Amino acid sequence: MAASGELLFPRSFLWGTAAAAHQVEGYNTNNDWWDWEQRPGRIRDGSRSGVACDHYRRFRDDFDLLAGLHQNSHRLSIEWSRIEPRPGEYDREAIGHYREVLEALRDRGIEPLVTLHHFTNPAWLVRRGGWEDPAAVDAFARYVRLVVREYGDLVSQWVTVNEPLVYAQLGYFEGLWPPGRRSLRLAGRVIRHLLMAHGRAYHLIHELSPRSGNQVGVAHHVRVFDPYRPGLPFDRWLAALGTYLFNRCLLLTLLDGKLRFPFGRGQYLPEVAGSTDFLGLNYYTRDTVGFQPRQPRLLFGGAFPARGERSLAGWEIYPEGMYRLLKFLQPLGRPVVITENGVADESDELRPRFLLNHLVQLYRAIGEGIPVRGYFHWSSMDNFEWADGLRLRFGLIHVDFETQKRTVKPSGWLYSDVCARGGISVKQIQRYAPEVLKAGHLLPKPLLGPEGALSTEPGA
Repeated sequence: MAASGELLFPRSFLWGTAAAAHQVEGYNTNNDWWDWEQRPGRIRDGSRSGVACDHYRRFRDDFDLLAGLHQNSHRLSIEWSRIEPRPGEYDREAIGHYREVLEALRDRGIEPLVTLHHFTNPAWLVRRGGWEDPAAVDAFARYVRLVVREYGDLVSQWVTVNEPLVYAQLGYFEGLWPPGRRSLRLAGRVIRHLLMAHGRAYHLIHELSPRSGNQVGVAHHVRVFDPYRPGLPFDRWLAALGTYLFNRCLLLTLLDGKLRFPFGRGQYLPEVAGSTDFLGLNYYTRDTVGFQPRQPRLLFGGAFPARGERSLAGWEIYPEGMYRLLKFLQPLGRPVVITENGVADESDELRPRFLLNHLVQLYRAIGEGIPVRGYFHWSSMDNFEWADGLRLRFGLIHVDFETQKRTVKPSGWLYSDVCARGGISVKQIQRYAPEVLKAGHLLPKPLLGPEGALSTEPGA
């Protein structure tokens, strides 16, 4: 709703940031990523997670910062390898620690959104075959059962698995992440097991949690796929194939339980059918794809250079993709939570414009009846960005990794103002994203004059 020069979001909207345990806590020495980092050449900038952001010790101060920035929710993950350092053995100190973490959030009026699996696995699970072995599904269910019993009174928003397709693609198809496999067959097997684990977790949370109204979903990385040459049928086909494989296939399985090609041949997984209360959307960029004869392994398709502005990671900045993907998800009939959205930006010059442009597209989708419940910016603070190491800075808060000093960036203060008002002011758009004003269809008519000129209502 627009009032006094503002684009106001629903009052119950969740405004937060996201982080993952291994990327911020420091010294998660008992998981597969810690082992992976020690091997030369695995991390692009040669760094290691090490102490990371020292968040394991500094979480109260960090949450004070988030509360002071008017965030009312925070997405975090629990590190499985700390909770269960050996199979069937639980660390009571670690269990107590995460209870303190969740209580600290609630004490500050911040709603936790807990991720149960965010890319890392206990080292013992990997030695037993990891997610290639169906026994991992039972092991994960055992861990989830404990977590829900320990923290179910504090948590009602859950993500079971973060980006299962990305995990399988980078770890089992491209070999860039642990365990470094390169097999489409293994990638498909891992995805099946992750889906089964999600289904088990979904039902355990609903059965065991003492809180009513639990919401459980998967954080799914989605991308826009556009043809490089729209007039070329093969380019259009490749874009449609990318959309199916990367965006649609997994979501349909969550709804009806059927494993589709290439992850299966229509097998029915009853525990997976209907196992999502919301759709978690991680959105960053789009891929422009087309025919490349030197890529037979990828069905002669590949990504072409981005046409628009790019981030430090080389990803195209494409805000309209937020709207397009939300419209794509609308027929699936589930509420949506933006579980990740952010930009790698060393200088913080891109991020204010990136943030507002994406939020305008989000507001546009909500205005068309798409039920979006919250937005979690990636990330709360600069952290260890997996195979990219420490070189990519996504945070709203700058971290000096030598001194651990935190400094709120200009984009962090901008987002703080958005969270405090529950929306975007036209003054913010004028200052940081004036290009939005040239696209009158993005703004509600009450904010525009009869000829498309910006309204000058007081308080705008």
